[in-house]
Amino acid sequence: MSPLRHLRNRKVLAVLGFVALLFVVALWPASVPVDLASVARGELVVTVEDEGETRVRDRFVISAPVAGEVLRIELEPGDPVKRGETVIATFLPAPASPLDPRSRAEAEAAARAARASLGVAQAERDRAAAALDLARAELERHRELAEQRIVSRQALEAKQTEARAAEEAVRAADFGVATAEHQMRMAEARLVQARGGTTSGRPLVIRSPIDGVVFKRYRESEAVVSPGEPLLELGDPRQLEIVSDLLSSDAVKVKPGAEVMIEQWGGEGTLRGRVRLVEPSGFMKISALGVEEQRVNVVVDFEDPAEAWSALGDGYRVEIQVVVWRGEDVLKAPTSSLFRKGETWAVFAVEDGRARLTTVEIGRRNGLEAHVLSGLDEGREVVVHPSDTLEDGSRIAPRTS
Repeated sequence: MSPLRHLRNRKVLAVLGFVALLFVVALWPASVPVDLASVARGELVVTVEDEGETRVRDRFVISAPVAGEVLRIELEPGDPVKRGETVIATFLPAPASPLDPRSRAEAEAAARAARASLGVAQAERDRAAAALDLARAELERHRELAEQRIVSRQALEAKQTEARAAEEAVRAADFGVATAEHQMRMAEARLVQARGGTTSGRPLVIRSPIDGVVFKRYRESEAVVSPGEPLLELGDPRQLEIVSDLLSSDAVKVKPGAEVMIEQWGGEGTLRGRVRLVEPSGFMKISALGVEEQRVNVVVDFEDPAEAWSALGDGYRVEIQVVVWRGEDVLKAPTSSLFRKGETWAVFAVEDGRARLTTVEIGRRNGLEAHVLSGLDEGREVVVHPSDTLEDGSRIAPRTS
């Protein structure tokens, strides 16, 4: 073979080889661009989230004790009142009917019941005060043990919660005593009128039974009123709590004493709270989409000092996150990497530049992360938001922004 012909054959073979290489490259599967995340250890917090509304724990509605004429009420919503000093309303009682035996008997029975209620309220206050002394003693003892690392931090926090609950119980008992005293005075005023009308022509002055502010004014101008007609609503804005109606399926996960994070309340930062009560009965509520839902009220107390949430008032909207589970050092993966594979959970794990379908066992999870019980090791990379075109063994490449 001549040198020229040999050179021509080599050129042809080179061209054919180049064409074959282009054909192989064209048919070679391209790497799928994906987003990756690493499996790592850390804290995992699982919460139940919903809207809530602030409300004053104890309200006091001042009503007309007897029939008669009430003078103009000068107090307005927001005005402060002081127990036993601030004049709420002034009455000019109507002429009595001393010859009505039934009215007289009813007034005497109401006065006796009011005195008995006052005795019960005072006994409850004494019981709450004794429970508070015990809770404070237990808290102090646990603080000393915690300093010596004999008891855990969780045990100390539980005693702190019990002490705060005991303080709230004492305040509620004090309010109950004030309420009973006011009701007793009103019952005695009705009794005096029923026995002979000795109050006729003399003004009957009603003073505030609590320290607080005026929430509502039901009547302003001078008018003739009947017994029991509401005049003012009082309350203590420092005794503020949050009530949130959770889905019953979420409420079963919440326990009294659970930690609560309060957000979207209008101020800076996140406020801290604690679940005081999960009401034992639920109710039906129609959602904005017209769906019937079973709801349960969960009551939350503030843990931060009153100065931190002093801008809040009665009926303000907030958002709460109730902690139902917390893991301090758990293996976790992004929930966006998880998908269902039959009856199990799976991910696409990265192995030698390829996506490998991996079955995993998942424990607790929130909206962002999930507790990995088995199937993945710390530091392993997984594909987040895997597309439907991704298959086991597909070549992948990290997506570049």
